[in-house]
Amino acid sequence: MKKTLLVSALFTAATLTHLGLAQAQVAGSTTTGITVTEATQVAMGWSVKKSLLGKTVYNETGEKIGEVMDLIISPDRNVSYVIVGAGGFIGIGRHDVAIPVNQIQDRGGKLIMPGATKGALKAMPTFNYASDTARRDQFMADAERDMVRARAKVAELQQRAGDATAEAKAAINRDVDQLQLDLKNAQEKMDDLKRAGAANWHDFESGVSAAIARLRKALEAA
Repeated sequence: MKKTLLVSALFTAATLTHLGLAQAQVAGSTTTGITVTEATQVAMGWSVKKSLLGKTVYNETGEKIGEVMDLIISPDRNVSYVIVGAGGFIGIGRHDVAIPVNQIQDRGGKLIMPGATKGALKAMPTFNYASDTARRDQFMADAERDMVRARAKVAELQQRAGDATAEAKAAINRDVDQLQLDLKNAQEKMDDLKRAGAANWHDFESGVSAAIARLRKALEAA
C-alpha cells in the first residue's frame, strides 16, 4: 500500500544530505553512503517517477487544477517544490508553476492543494528551468573577470616597480611573480574546462574555482 503522506516522502527526498544520503539515489537500489536501514526506508518511500509524475492535483472541492510535472529540490535542500502544469491540452498552452511541497497534501492517495484554483495557478509566475549552459557561461565570465583584474594588477605593479627603490622593487617583483604564477595556473585550468565542452564542464569546475581563489588571494596581498 502506498504511503499516504506526500509531504513526509518529499521531505525525505529534500533532506537527503541530512540523512547521510548525499551520494545515494532515491531509487532504493543504490546504497553508497547509507546504512541498510536507510536504504530500506528509501526503497519503501514514494518514487517520483512511479507515484508522483503525472498525478492530478485537485483543490478541496474536487476541482482539477493541474498535473504534477516534476519535483525540484532547492540547492540548499531546505525547500522542495512540486512543478504543477496548469491548463493547456496535451502540453499545449500549459502553464508550469512551482508550488512549495508543504502546500500540497495527500488525502487517501489524492493530491490536494487547498484553496487553489486554475485561475490562481495561471496567475502565478511561469516556472522555467535554469540553463546549465547559461550557468557555465556565467561561471567562465566570472573567472575571466578575475583574471583580467589580475593582469591589470601585474601591469600596474610593473609600472610602479620602475620608479621604486631597490628594496621596494624587490618586494613588488615578488608580488608580480606570484600573480603571474597564479594567473598561469588559472588559465591552464580554464583551458581544460573549455576543452571539456558544455557536457563535461562540471568535471573541471572545482579546479578552476580553486585556482581563481588563489588568484584572488594573491590580488588582495599585492
